[in-house]
Amino acid sequence: MAALSPTATPGSPVTTRIVDSADVADSASIGDDSSVWHLAQVREDAVIGAGCIVGRGAYVGTGVHLGDHCKLQNYALVYEPARLGHGVFVGPAAVLTNDTFPRAVNPDGSRKDASDWDAVGVTVGDGASIGARAVCIAPVEIGPWATVAAGAVVAKDVPAHALVVGVPARQVGWVGHAGRPLEPSGTPGQWRCPQTGTTYLESDGALRRAGTDEETA
Repeated sequence: MAALSPTATPGSPVTTRIVDSADVADSASIGDDSSVWHLAQVREDAVIGAGCIVGRGAYVGTGVHLGDHCKLQNYALVYEPARLGHGVFVGPAAVLTNDTFPRAVNPDGSRKDASDWDAVGVTVGDGASIGARAVCIAPVEIGPWATVAAGAVVAKDVPAHALVVGVPARQVGWVGHAGRPLEPSGTPGQWRCPQTGTTYLESDGALRRAGTDEETA
């Protein structure tokens, strides 16, 4: 059963759904029309935008920021200090890490605590998608509207609109705003979305939608 949003008043519509088995810190911020499902954990000072879905067993670390309309599928793990833009998809059991040189103990054998290492985060641009069981090794940046294939291991930055696959992840093509791999249009440096018919232009290793100035548009 969903709990009332902390900002809801008695008798008002329930616009935020947090199920009873979810663990949401009091200092976390959950936007309107967002849902946090069974066994999910949202840590202190995390910010989740409007219209987001945090799936069963997902983890959102301390201070992590999600934009509007993001989807974290079941058991996705997003460790602090990750920053996700608007409309980001994180597939089932995908992991966004935060420790470049992980160790449980210090060289003297003492157990590490928060003061013994500096967390580094993954940054994900608007509209990007990270497939099931993919791992993004911080610090990396996933560009807007890029797609990381299921099972990929990302160890370096991914350009906007790039499609990356494999271990380690490598670029094998481009994707448009609809998420479909783009097809050559027959004109050098020009690509076409098979779903929408939108034309994209490639130049100097970057892609932009025709009629715009920015590769992230």
